[in-house]
Amino acid sequence: MESWSRITDSILERYHVKMPIEKRFFLSFLEEDRDHIQKQTVLDCLRTKGFLEDDPRLLQLRDKLRTTTGPSLSYEEFRGCVENHICILKQILRSELIVPRFAEFTECIRDMYEKTLDNTGGHNADYIPQLKRVDPDQYGISVCTVDGQRHNVGDTNTYFSVQSCCKPINYAIALETLGEECVHTYVGREPSGQAFNELLLNKKGRPHNPLINSGAIMTTSLLYPEKDMALRFEELMSTWQRLSGGIHNIGFNNSVYLSEKRTADRNYALAYFMKETNGNKPVGFPENTDLNETLELYFQSCSIEVTTESLSVVASTLANGGINPFTGERIFSPETVQNVLSMMLTCGLYDYSGEFAFKIGIPAKSGVAGAVMIVIPNVMGIVTWSPRLDDIGNSVRGIDFCKRFGSQFNFHIFDNASDSGKVNPLAIPYENESHVRFSELCMASQQGDLDHLKILFNKGVDFNQSDYDQRTPLHVAVCEGHLNVCKFLIQVAKANIHKKDRWGMTPYAESEKSNNPELKSIFTSNA
Repeated sequence: MESWSRITDSILERYHVKMPIEKRFFLSFLEEDRDHIQKQTVLDCLRTKGFLEDDPRLLQLRDKLRTTTGPSLSYEEFRGCVENHICILKQILRSELIVPRFAEFTECIRDMYEKTLDNTGGHNADYIPQLKRVDPDQYGISVCTVDGQRHNVGDTNTYFSVQSCCKPINYAIALETLGEECVHTYVGREPSGQAFNELLLNKKGRPHNPLINSGAIMTTSLLYPEKDMALRFEELMSTWQRLSGGIHNIGFNNSVYLSEKRTADRNYALAYFMKETNGNKPVGFPENTDLNETLELYFQSCSIEVTTESLSVVASTLANGGINPFTGERIFSPETVQNVLSMMLTCGLYDYSGEFAFKIGIPAKSGVAGAVMIVIPNVMGIVTWSPRLDDIGNSVRGIDFCKRFGSQFNFHIFDNASDSGKVNPLAIPYENESHVRFSELCMASQQGDLDHLKILFNKGVDFNQSDYDQRTPLHVAVCEGHLNVCKFLIQVAKANIHKKDRWGMTPYAESEKSNNPELKSIFTSNA
């Protein structure tokens, strides 16, 4: 009796019906069994592409996979599982993602992690006692793209306080609620050229920018001033939860908060220094600002707790123009995000900001708990966390990673202005050889790139195309001896094994010339 899949294919061919996309996806997962696919193969594919187990967009799909009996799926079972997820599966299985070769990209990230792991220079921040007690050898890196592709390596589930990584978020909230003109009445937008906690204002009596302590305190005074302290903090936490899209809870470390407050002499001095300017200059805190409440909220902001996983989603929301990749909710406007990223590019790494912008050219913000939050606009967010700091206050391993990342990938803001010679992870494979689908087919067949052939299959590409010599991708795969590619082209893509080239040679005939018995067997069993 003919298999169900072969009968279906026969009906489709007879009536010239286009193959349903669910069927195409199902066939791309086939291995030895012609009628069933393995659940684990589907789950492995999702993970390799960067769609992890806790991705809220795919929880229903995973639940359905779990509830079907046995380790394999028939086509009908598969279709029932994926019916409400076709849009996102099209993105995944056709590799219509911002980083098409995500596994290769993350392998590079893992390699950088391994190389920077041995860098044990620096020491924990010691002016806040709670930070001094953190295990200095912890280290994690998390990546989250604007499509929600994620990768984690190291201590990515460990909570740490955001410290100065809260400053861009507070600035963004102020911009959203009050507007750019109002906010920059109270705070400037230039690098200070001095330490982040320097008792210094610009010529107009304002803090230099929102990402140094004086500017962050001033920005905090603008957050929900009409509400009481409890509601102000609740609003702040709500924004963080929305930015993270529910990927890990956003926490609060009361011990860090109390430690911050107890060792805050410099921050109190900055606040009173700025208040003093009210007496003889037109700029200072907004009218009726309560300094104690402002400082309390600032310390609370710094004591918010995240993991590298959750903070990378926050970073990817900024990379995505203010829209969370998982919930689709717009949290910040594009104009707000533009202003925030501009500040991060020029002022985000304390006294290392200029060098970082020059050498690496990516918006980033560091914090003295050891985090470095990196935002690559329209691409991804990356967060590194390692508590050991250099003399400036940046994570030693984090900066080491950023240098390696910047030298390998072409994400510097000006890399596109010249031929940098760096790797472009966003490039479509084989694009340099040709923009034509047939060239992609032939190149993938020549290289034995089964994953890319499956992507082209899911896009509905005709695998029986031929070049001016009438040679098909199957001709190429046979000559190169790629067994898995030949099997896929014949059994799934329905490539014609008897199609003649200009010399009268067929893929079947090419296999007969081969000295590989396994290759011959693939053709004879499908003749």
